[in-house]
Amino acid sequence: MKETKNEEFIIAFGKNLRKLRKSKNLSMEQLAHLCNIEYSQISRIELGQINTTLNTIKILADGLEIQPKELLNFES
Repeated sequence: MKETKNEEFIIAFGKNLRKLRKSKNLSMEQLAHLCNIEYSQISRIELGQINTTLNTIKILADGLEIQPKELLNFES
């Protein structure tokens, strides 16, 4: 089954989150603690398994100390 454009976008978002998290030398556990969200949620986002909310994007950006737009700055 061919991935839809939305699925490709969700996967690309997750890869970008992982790249940004690693650039800050943070583990998923550390980011989860900073954001007060479950480790498993970060894992599912990075793997492109869930479509996250705008609220979670803002929380992740705050935890990474970046602007939310940086999480959306990628090619899908």
